[in-house]
Amino acid sequence: MRTALLAAALLAALAAPAAAQRLLDWSEAEVALVGQHGPWPLPPARDASNRISGTPVGIALGEHLFNDARLSGDGLMSCATCHQAGRDWSDGRARGRARVDLDRRTPSLWNVGYLHWFGWTGAGDSLWAQSIRPILDPLEMAGSRERASRLLREDKDLACGYERAFGTKPDGDDERLLVDAAKALAAFQATLVSPRTRFDDFRDALVAGDREAAARYGLSEQRGLKLFIGEGNCNACHFGPRFTNGEFGDIGIAFFVRPGEVDSGRLGGIATLAASPFNLLGRYNDDPSGISARRTRHVRHLHSNFGEFRVPGLRQVGRSAAYMHNGGFATLEDVVRHYSEVSPDRLHSDGTPLVRPLGLSAQQSTDLVAFLRSLDADPPPRPAPSPLCP
Repeated sequence: MRTALLAAALLAALAAPAAAQRLLDWSEAEVALVGQHGPWPLPPARDASNRISGTPVGIALGEHLFNDARLSGDGLMSCATCHQAGRDWSDGRARGRARVDLDRRTPSLWNVGYLHWFGWTGAGDSLWAQSIRPILDPLEMAGSRERASRLLREDKDLACGYERAFGTKPDGDDERLLVDAAKALAAFQATLVSPRTRFDDFRDALVAGDREAAARYGLSEQRGLKLFIGEGNCNACHFGPRFTNGEFGDIGIAFFVRPGEVDSGRLGGIATLAASPFNLLGRYNDDPSGISARRTRHVRHLHSNFGEFRVPGLRQVGRSAAYMHNGGFATLEDVVRHYSEVSPDRLHSDGTPLVRPLGLSAQQSTDLVAFLRSLDADPPPRPAPSPLCP
């Protein structure tokens, strides 16, 4: 017995240096850059412009509305039709079934509560305002103010859930009730936070100086991460714990939707935002301080925004095909190839170019994809929605 224990101890001692040798050399500067991508998860998102943000009763009402097809004009489409829990809160399609006019992909809702601009072009400045657009859009749910307000008034459970969330019966005007429905939808969507990943375990171990734990992260993933924060400079836009700066960029994707039609991206989004009665400068903002409206107040309509689209977060990116705002790439390998080979002539912005051809080797491309896939994790099973009036 003693001999067996000694043998096991010897094997463990021999294995420890071998494990440590699987950890690449990381400089102080590199460790600091890796550290900026965590910790994860972040504290729960709270929206000062939405008075029921973060409230359990508001979240419960929002989840029921999210799955209710009666908000749509034909009673057949809910928010969950395009944002499916089993497909990482998207629909798995290269083009969203609704936005066929713009050839846009349905974005995932993971971590959407942490954004400050919404939609591919930032046409919404709050999650609740963004939630109104598909309800009213004739190419999406084709609903109406009247339909949403009638649903809240006439459905016994929803009316009860509304009263618990807002402290009053759903007796307001139709537009106010539509906004309130959207605020409940936003409260629910803000809870959709992606799980921790193998990258997070590595990041935490590296920052803590735990070499043995850090060495469990694959060599290819480590090399890809070094490239991501180093030569590739990917973290200039995909920055922080969410792996996005939340802003907009031109990355050389063609802006022609079809002959004679273009998608102006952020340029058009700013115009739509300014014209919206639901933006944060309007009367439905619940934030008495006015701080939440500061970004909207100072946004400018500049031609340099033409062809720019929102920088997506990279968490769960390997599970989120297709890629880019137009779903133009089927795989992560296609995305990495684009950044490796992108022509500067494809960059149609007159602002500062954000990308350059990286000229990656086959091994570098493989490593970068390996790192990106380490940002994926299986989410835990979702519990059944909470009852509105237990």
